[in-house]
Amino acid sequence: MYPKLAASIQAMLTETDRIDAERRARLSRLADYVRDRRGEGTVRLNFICTHNSRRSHLAMVWAAVAAEWFGISGVETYSGGTEATAFNPRAVAALERIGFRVDDPGGDNPHYGVHYAEDRPALLCYSKTYDDPANPTGDFAAVMTCSEADANCPFIPGASLRLPLTYEDPKAADGSPAEAETYDARTRQIGREILYAFSLLGEEG
Repeated sequence: MYPKLAASIQAMLTETDRIDAERRARLSRLADYVRDRRGEGTVRLNFICTHNSRRSHLAMVWAAVAAEWFGISGVETYSGGTEATAFNPRAVAALERIGFRVDDPGGDNPHYGVHYAEDRPALLCYSKTYDDPANPTGDFAAVMTCSEADANCPFIPGASLRLPLTYEDPKAADGSPAEAETYDARTRQIGREILYAFSLLGEEG
């Protein structure tokens, strides 16, 4: 992985004491799902938020990176929303600040290429609905990353697990002096928690 990103990951792995017991329990459920599904084949994780613009993308990216970091093969990560908008450039910038490299092709809903290592393919990130043809239609975990989507979508067709793992929206800081700090903190929180979940599988390879 890129050195700056690797250093960020190593630092986040020392911060697990910031994860409270309730969230650890939910993250353990995510780890259990990955463990169980690995025995049956490919593990598919779809991270869902209302606009698929910030938190769901961040979680999708971190899950892919966590699987790579801990050597957990057969994991595919996706994201979607209850409506499509665009991957917010403020969240993209936060990923760049923590060590990712991002290709921006431009346009109304850019299909960003998010790179975490020279020898791995980019993760394709763009806004879409959770039931978009690019996303799995059956036997996947629907991980709800915002409370609005969690409340409005009590049932996700095809999901074999529906797991609320909600985060505060960094959008609240848009245009304020705290904007970058808020996005960085949320990016780090999501990364820390997803890495913790996969660390529970780390010895399995």
